[in-house]
Amino acid sequence: MSAFPPAAAWRAACARDATLSAWAGPWSVCFAIAVDGAPTVFALEEGRVTAGAAIPAFTLEAPASVWAKFLEPIPPRHHHGLFAMLYRVPAFRVDGDQLTLMQHAHVARRVLEIGKWLALGRAEPVPAEIGPRGGVPPMPRVEGRYVPVTVDGTTYQIYTESAGSGRPILCMHTAGADGRQFHWLMADPALTATHRLVSFDLPFHGKSPPPPGAIPGAWRLNTDLYVALIMGFVAAAGLEKPIALGASMSGEICLELAYRHPEAFSGIIACEACEKIDRRQTHWAAHPQVNQAFFVPEWIRALSAPQSPPEYVEQIGWHYGQGGPAVFFGDIAFYSGDWDARERVGRIDTNRCRLFMLTGEYDYSCTVEASAATAAKIPGARFQAMPGIGHFPFAENPKLFAEYLRPVLEELG
Repeated sequence: MSAFPPAAAWRAACARDATLSAWAGPWSVCFAIAVDGAPTVFALEEGRVTAGAAIPAFTLEAPASVWAKFLEPIPPRHHHGLFAMLYRVPAFRVDGDQLTLMQHAHVARRVLEIGKWLALGRAEPVPAEIGPRGGVPPMPRVEGRYVPVTVDGTTYQIYTESAGSGRPILCMHTAGADGRQFHWLMADPALTATHRLVSFDLPFHGKSPPPPGAIPGAWRLNTDLYVALIMGFVAAAGLEKPIALGASMSGEICLELAYRHPEAFSGIIACEACEKIDRRQTHWAAHPQVNQAFFVPEWIRALSAPQSPPEYVEQIGWHYGQGGPAVFFGDIAFYSGDWDARERVGRIDTNRCRLFMLTGEYDYSCTVEASAATAAKIPGARFQAMPGIGHFPFAENPKLFAEYLRPVLEELG
């Protein structure tokens, strides 16, 4: 069974780490990582690991058996990251000040990465992007433009990008992100030879600005607004019966589109979707004492599978770190708040529009089990689990996701 390195060697490696050094600044923290009650303490002053002693503000605590799974080269699901374990592994807990943890979650995660790197017997320096490397393809050639969409008297300037030719696929981004998540699918020549991929940024996201007079931090998404924005965009962009593709919150809204507007689509592909998601809203994403540019990427990091190429995972985090004030918080108000389709999904008519549901093995928010249970309520829905993928299938591992996507597109004709 794998174990963390000796405390002195671990702290010394942290003191040498280029990533932690880059984050050094006017902040200090002390925390511990405990195995069966035995803590290793990390004290940082001005953002640098020191040999000094201090009282930990918080402790990440778990039995050796849990940490051993985390330390595997490819951990089993729910054991591959800090918030995955906190969310799904009952034996993992945080003792102490929660605010301090959320302010320094990126630091704690990096210390854990360094400990794992050493535990696996790998030589320093510890790379900034840890994991199997797949390589990022060249940037796609996309066409970008703005499309005005009016909902309830408010006109939104919606930024959209497209690539390829053929039947359109409406590509909808996840909470707090934007259409850049689809760049790597748009760079796939096999996909773009037969389909035109069309993405768009919701208002307040990416290159779509807030409407005039909007208050920063006021964005709150709900089901009716989401559907209206999508249908308004489809009409304004002149898309004729596109295939709808989404994941996470956009996977949820795919189910709503299947219920409300089946005739408007040639097919619907709902990834990482189920009828109801609980416990994913976090007030830390809008807390004035928490830097959301650091925190939000950490909150979503372990939603990606450990097999996914780190170059892609880091880009997902970069996009999330660029979100506007409380935009992610406002999206989760829909994803794990307003959204509740338990009384509707059973009335989706797949004879009017075919529905495919795909969910990644490592998604700890919308699990494979949750998606499968929802699909079982929808007559004619087709469900498939995706081994080796997490919550952001088209962004975290586009090459592997394309292997699941192509048969669906072929079946849709």
